[in-house]
Amino acid sequence: MADVSFLLNGEIVRLDGIDPTTTLLDWLRDSRGLTGTKEGCNEGDCGACTVVVTDGGGPRALNACILFLPQLHGRAVRTVEGIAGPDGQLHPVQQAMVDLHGSQCGFCTPGFIASMAAAHAAGATDFNDKLAGNLCRCTGYAPIVRAAEAAASEPVPDWMAEDLAVLGAPESDMPVTADALAEWYLANPDATLVAGATDVGLWITKQFRKIGPVAFLNRIPELAGIAVTDEAIRIGAMTTVSEFGAFIAGHHPGLAEMIRRYGSTQVRNAATVGGNIANGSPIGDSPPALIALGATLHLRCGADRRAIPLESFFLDYGRQDRKPGEFVEAVSLPRQPDRLKCYKLSKRFDQDISAVMGALSVTVEDGAVTAARIAFGGMAGIPKRAAAVEAALLGRPWTLETVTAAAAKMAEDFTPLSDMRASADYRLKAAANMLIRYFHEDQGTAANVLEVSA
Repeated sequence: MADVSFLLNGEIVRLDGIDPTTTLLDWLRDSRGLTGTKEGCNEGDCGACTVVVTDGGGPRALNACILFLPQLHGRAVRTVEGIAGPDGQLHPVQQAMVDLHGSQCGFCTPGFIASMAAAHAAGATDFNDKLAGNLCRCTGYAPIVRAAEAAASEPVPDWMAEDLAVLGAPESDMPVTADALAEWYLANPDATLVAGATDVGLWITKQFRKIGPVAFLNRIPELAGIAVTDEAIRIGAMTTVSEFGAFIAGHHPGLAEMIRRYGSTQVRNAATVGGNIANGSPIGDSPPALIALGATLHLRCGADRRAIPLESFFLDYGRQDRKPGEFVEAVSLPRQPDRLKCYKLSKRFDQDISAVMGALSVTVEDGAVTAARIAFGGMAGIPKRAAAVEAALLGRPWTLETVTAAAAKMAEDFTPLSDMRASADYRLKAAANMLIRYFHEDQGTAANVLEVSA
């Protein structure tokens, strides 16, 4: 059981002894009668349940269906009912939706309003990205985007800007230091650690699992944030994917561009770098890129810490090199010239699972390959380096002939599965073509998956 305090539509809510796996969506609808927040997919894909959550990092759009109540402790929440003013005055994005006919059946509208209000409060104007996690079958998006654009220059309403001043920083029965977490997890090694809940949330909503003791990590500042030295970049495990994407754009823009296609804004705002690694998914998008950059994983078990190459963490499908009671503390990247390109192959551009995720970094000096780190997701039961391909490149001239011969080695490195996303043969061919594309782009040929040419 957990004790939680947060601000809901401008009013303090205090809940004692709640089931820690109660989702915000269920609680809003069942316990508070706030039915404007809708249940669509119940897995964080459709955006009908979007709410605005504000903390010290500012306002963010999040999916209420996979957001557990303890994750709201010390934060402020606005549902569609609270995005309007206390006297019923409409928020600028609501008024713009009315004026520009942005709503038809209306089921998706509350989620759109929440996403638009969060973007408006943050001053964001990249509306195609900000609204990619909200699905609409009626309007074709054009009037919704026009509404967001029309409201962009309007001031943020006072009631949206004052949320956190009311709540302050309440006490918590959740761990608030890494030391406390390490001690507790060592004593409870079978417990579930919840970071952003974008994966664990589905255990509850789709698999109806009982996950036993739970520790929520969102109130441990030591596990979040990014530190930069002359030698390395250290990313705390609780750093959100949104925060990481914004930061890494200044160092490896290809990775940042891939992150733009990682889930939706709502998912990226909740998902964490450490969580995407720790769950060990063979189709996680960030591990191949981090492996290609030579990442080191930092693990902690009680007072003991160890560091391993990230690729060594993934042993086999569903199995990682992690001891009982051990957790991911951070991941670090060596500072290096940018040679990284990331290629995400999926059926949809936005918010889709990769059929193949390729991350390639090849160093060329005096016309010859001096280093190569090439990793893929979706090609094996784990994120995995292409060792035979790398070996076929090293020491050889950086030419199309060399690259084509190396690309043919993909079948020595991988035996992919055929599934609903792609056949094994297609995956092998796509991976080989990613290496060839890398070469051509390195030679100055422009490529953009959003453009079609004959």
